[in-house]
Amino acid sequence: MLTHSELVLEKNHPGALRFVHEDPVRPELDANYRTSNNREVFSLQITEDPNVHSLMGDHGLYYGENNQYKPGAIICVAYTTKVPKSVNDLDKYSCSPYEANSIAVFYTVWSYQRGAGRKIVFAAAENIRNEYPTVAQFITLSPKTEMARAFHLGNNAVLLLENLESDNYEYPLHN
Repeated sequence: MLTHSELVLEKNHPGALRFVHEDPVRPELDANYRTSNNREVFSLQITEDPNVHSLMGDHGLYYGENNQYKPGAIICVAYTTKVPKSVNDLDKYSCSPYEANSIAVFYTVWSYQRGAGRKIVFAAAENIRNEYPTVAQFITLSPKTEMARAFHLGNNAVLLLENLESDNYEYPLHN
């Protein structure tokens, strides 16, 4: 079992932004899109390997081959006033995360380490709750795939809306 001390969450880390083209859900969205207009990218390092811990840099982030940053998982978040049904809605409904009753929208998540996808969802939500107490909901903008459905339902989210191009799952405010 991993402990909190083995999780390192970073926001808009330059090393993580190099991996956005590997996003299996939305590879067309570049790093600039993901970090502008009230959007953020969180990266997570997670490990049980003591050898990896000995290779961690100043901020506890793992640097792999050639001393290159390698995240365990990445999640992209947009802040909106309404539940989006498409990527275009992320701009249409964009708002400051400090706005009352704003919504944190997890619009893509992927992982490189087993178990890191689940952990980054909850770590990002905890960080957002602490930094932006005005956020009232945690929603996804998910592809209509069985993998997405199984992932979110398996992590205690509930199906909120089924749209033409996407599904929205809602995560509880407290996990």
